[in-house]
Amino acid sequence: MKVYSIGFTKKKAEQFFNFLRGEEINRLIDVRLNNISQLAGFAKRDDLVFFLKELCEIDYVHLPDLAPTKDILDAYKKGNMQWIEYEDKFLNLMAKRNIERIEKSIVQNGCLLCSEHEPHHCHRRLVIDYLNDSWDANFTVKHLY
Repeated sequence: MKVYSIGFTKKKAEQFFNFLRGEEINRLIDVRLNNISQLAGFAKRDDLVFFLKELCEIDYVHLPDLAPTKDILDAYKKGNMQWIEYEDKFLNLMAKRNIERIEKSIVQNGCLLCSEHEPHHCHRRLVIDYLNDSWDANFTVKHLY
C-alpha cells in the first residue's frame, strides 16, 4: 500500500501541485486541525478542493480525527512541550479516537497534508506510522518535500 505525505509551507503553489501530479495520488487527506486559516494561502480548504480537482484530478477529504487537539498543538508550537511529549500525547489521542477504524481505501494511494514543511516533527508522520502498525499494512511511504 502506497501512502504519501506533504506539507504546504515553504512551497509555492506550482511546486506543491507538481509534487502531487508527479505521483499516483488519488486523494489528498487533510489532517490539519484548521483548514480554513488565512495563513494557508493556496492550501485553504475551498481553494484546495478546486485546485486539486482542476490541476491534478485528485479528490479531497478532511479528517480532523487525524489532527491533534488545539491544546496539544498550541503547547508544542509555543515551546511549552517537547517533541517527545507531543508525540506521546498524540499517539494516545489516536488510540483513544480509534483512528484505525477509518477505511484503508481512504489512505491507499492517498497523501496526508499538513502545514509542516518536513515530516520529521509533524503529526502526519505519526498518523502514517500508527496506521501502518495498527493495520500491519507494510506501507510504502513517500514524503514529498
